[in-house]
Amino acid sequence: MGHVVGGTLLIAGTTIGVGMLALPIATGPAGFVPSVAIYCTCWLFMLCTGLLLVEVSLWMPKDTSFISMADKILGPAGRFVFWCMYLFLFLTVMIAHVAGGGEVFREITGFAHLPDWIATIFYTAIFAPIVYLGAHSVDRLNLFLISGVVLCYLAFLGVSIGSVNVHLLSYANWGKSWFALPVLFTAFTYQVIIPSLMTYMERNVKKIRLAIFFGSAIPLVIYLVWEFLILGIVPHEGPSGLTEAGRLGQNAVGPLRYFVQNPIIFQIGKYFAFFALTTSFIPLALAFFDFLADGLKWKKKGSKKVFLCCLVFGIPLAIALKYPRIFLVALGYAGGVSCAFLFGLMPPFMVWIGRYIKKLPRETQLFGGKPLLIALMAFALLILIGQVVQQIV
Repeated sequence: MGHVVGGTLLIAGTTIGVGMLALPIATGPAGFVPSVAIYCTCWLFMLCTGLLLVEVSLWMPKDTSFISMADKILGPAGRFVFWCMYLFLFLTVMIAHVAGGGEVFREITGFAHLPDWIATIFYTAIFAPIVYLGAHSVDRLNLFLISGVVLCYLAFLGVSIGSVNVHLLSYANWGKSWFALPVLFTAFTYQVIIPSLMTYMERNVKKIRLAIFFGSAIPLVIYLVWEFLILGIVPHEGPSGLTEAGRLGQNAVGPLRYFVQNPIIFQIGKYFAFFALTTSFIPLALAFFDFLADGLKWKKKGSKKVFLCCLVFGIPLAIALKYPRIFLVALGYAGGVSCAFLFGLMPPFMVWIGRYIKKLPRETQLFGGKPLLIALMAFALLILIGQVVQQIV
C-alpha cells in the first residue's frame, strides 16, 4: 500500500508547474496581502473539491477514470462533455507551455536577439522526440528536471531574500484580487491524479485525505514564499513592472533583470523558470498523447504514433506562433474554463447527484450537506462567468 508521504509528493508534484511562473503576474495588481487571502481561498476550495472527488471515486470500481465517472453519474452526455473539456484543458495548457517555453529557452541559451518564433520552435523540437520515445525516457528526464526545480528554488530564496522591499508589499487593491482566480485554479489543480492516488493507496480513505491535505498545502506554502519574493522585488506598476509584464504575456522572472542589483538573482531565476516550466511540460505532453490515443482508439505505433505526436505538439505550436503573447491568456482559459468546470463545478454536482438523486452509499468525505455543495457550485460558476465576461470586456 502507498504511504502518506508518497501520496503527498504525488499531489504536490502534480500541482506545482507552469502556473507558478504566472502567479505573481496575475496577482501583482492586487498586492501581497489580498493575494495571500485569494491564495488561501482557492486552496481551500480546491481541497474541498478534491475530497468530493474521493467520495465519487468510492462509488466506482477500481481504476476508474474521470471520463467513466462522468458516464456513470451523468450518463453519455456527461461523458461527452467531460471528454471535450479535458481536450480543451490539455490544449490550452500545452499552448501556455509552448508559448512560455520559447521565452525561457532564449533566456537560458543567451540568444537574447533570437526571434520569438524561432525560440518557440527550438524549445518544442527539443522535447517532442522525448515524448515520442515514451514514458521511460520522460521518467529519466523528469528526475533531472525536478532536481533542477528544487535546487533553483532554494538558491533563489537564499540570494533574493535580502532584496525584498517591504514597502512594495504594503500595496493593496482588494478589488483586483479576484481577477487572478483563473490562473490560481490552474496552479492549484491536482485532482487529475486522484484516480491514480486511489489505486496507489488502495482506497485507504484516511491516508488519502491526509495526502490531499498535505500535498496541496506544500504548493500553497511554496507559492506564498514565491509571491513574497517577486512582489517584494518587482513593482506592480511602472516600466517593466508586473502589470506591464502581464500585458506583454511574460512570466514572473523576466522583470527581475530591471530591479535587482545582484545579477545572480536573475540568472538563478531564469533557470528556475526553465526547470519549472519544462518539468510540467513533458509529463503533460505525454498525458495528452495518451489521452488522444485512447480517445481515438489508435495504437501508439507506426504512422499513427507520428501523427499523434504531430497533433500534440503541432497544434499548440501553431497557435503559440500565431499569438506569441498568449501565455497568460491560455492559462486563464485553462483555469477559468476547464479547471473551474472539471475540478470546481463538477465534483459538488456529481456528489449531489450521487447522494441525493441516485441515493448511492454514503461515504461522506466533506461535511456541510447541501448548503456547502451549493456554495461550492456557485463559486465555480462565478469563476466561469467571470472568465467569459473578462474576455468580452
